[in-house]
Amino acid sequence: IYYSFSDAISAKVQDLFIIDSNSGEIRTAGELDFEEVQSYDLEIEARDQGTPPLSGHCSVELEVLDVND
Repeated sequence: IYYSFSDAISAKVQDLFIIDSNSGEIRTAGELDFEEVQSYDLEIEARDQGTPPLSGHCSVELEVLDVND
C-alpha cells in the first residue's frame, strides 16, 4: 500500500508535513505556529498496487497547541 496526501491539499500545507509512503506515518517538516494556524485537516490517500489499483481516503485533523502561553 502506498500512502500520500490527497491532491485537494495545498502545496503550502504539504510543505509543512512529511508522510512516509510505506507506513503512512505523518510528521512535521518544521515548526507550526499556533498564532498563524490552529488546526490542519489533512486528506490522506492509500492506494494498492493491484490491477486495477484500489484506493481509500481518510481525513486526519491535527490541532496545534500554543505551548509558549
